[in-house]
Amino acid sequence: MLEADRISFRYGRSRPWIFRDVSIGVAAGEVLAVLGPNARGKTTLLKCLAGLHQPDSGTVTVEGGVGYVPQSHQSVFSFEVLDVVLMGRARKVKIYSSPTSADHDAAMTALERVGITHLARRDFGALSGGERQMVLIARALVSGCGTLVLDEPASALDLRNQARILCVLRSLADDGMAVVMTTHHPDHALHIAERSMLMVSGEDRRIGLTRDLLSGDLLTAMYGIEIVTADVATSSAVRRLTVPDFGRGVA
Repeated sequence: MLEADRISFRYGRSRPWIFRDVSIGVAAGEVLAVLGPNARGKTTLLKCLAGLHQPDSGTVTVEGGVGYVPQSHQSVFSFEVLDVVLMGRARKVKIYSSPTSADHDAAMTALERVGITHLARRDFGALSGGERQMVLIARALVSGCGTLVLDEPASALDLRNQARILCVLRSLADDGMAVVMTTHHPDHALHIAERSMLMVSGEDRRIGLTRDLLSGDLLTAMYGIEIVTADVATSSAVRRLTVPDFGRGVA
């Protein structure tokens, strides 16, 4: 569904490279998680994949269109949730035209897909962080995209809302969508992503099966803090978790 071939990006010719020669492919039905310390280019990479930035070299090929969900969004105007989702139909609405009944039906279907039809007439600005993220996912879905690109979709959310977001994304992938997401939580990648990409530096990147790639040793080296992994039995399955040693602090 999405393939990046040796893409590179920097903000101006005199500026250092954010990343160089990145090649990744994401298939239908797959979740790819992108992890790495701050300022390693994760958000910039996603914007290149979504077509919001033009790479300085290399190509991005997408089948079926891309829906982009930013890390956070707070409208300065008062819009109902349904209107925010309808914005995702912009490319399908002719200039000087209004959304049709089919567009409204598509928006309600997207809201239903993420389980928030009851919020359709609520003020978007009055929603919780988790609810706003669900709305933005619905807005991306209503565009009819085949690939969903999300920048830290579960950041700043409580545990229950993190679980809701992750379950929706895994469900969308199971239905055939390609999903690319950044995250600062290795546990999120271990929970829903078949493969992960570690952006250790602008030149050092690792891609592989999530369970094999996210080892305690590699995460420790990448984040500069001791991290161990452990398999824990929950009521639904045995899950691998990451445990950072916050007690020692950071030099």
